[in-house]
Amino acid sequence: MEKSIETKIIDAMYEKDDFSQWLGIERLEEGPGYCKLRMTIRKEMTNGFDIAHGGITFSFADSAFAFASNSRGIHAVSIETSISHTKPLKAGDIITAEAIEKNLTRKTGIYHVEVKNQDHDIVALFKGTVYRTGKEWEV
Repeated sequence: MEKSIETKIIDAMYEKDDFSQWLGIERLEEGPGYCKLRMTIRKEMTNGFDIAHGGITFSFADSAFAFASNSRGIHAVSIETSISHTKPLKAGDIITAEAIEKNLTRKTGIYHVEVKNQDHDIVALFKGTVYRTGKEWEV
């Protein structure tokens, strides 16, 4: 079966993305303007409070955001992001990030990412805006 253009683009991105690989990200689903990922919080991702460092959740959501925003076939780069952490995470927690396109123009895109734990509780809400460079992905 032929891979979709979205999958080919995300394959190309993930292959060069050492940090997403270090996080242990598993790709669950991808489509036009959409991406769903899963990962497990490891001990080395926790801080002095024995909870996941905020940068881990941010980076996880940011990866989903990057994959979703580039899946349209045009190189997209982040120009603004924000996150609200709503519940702490501990080592062993399994989290998912679901990035959904909310607005798309020729030059920009806005995406929301919900990060949930294994109990389906929202643990973080991320919003990101990309600039679409106009350069097409060649895959």
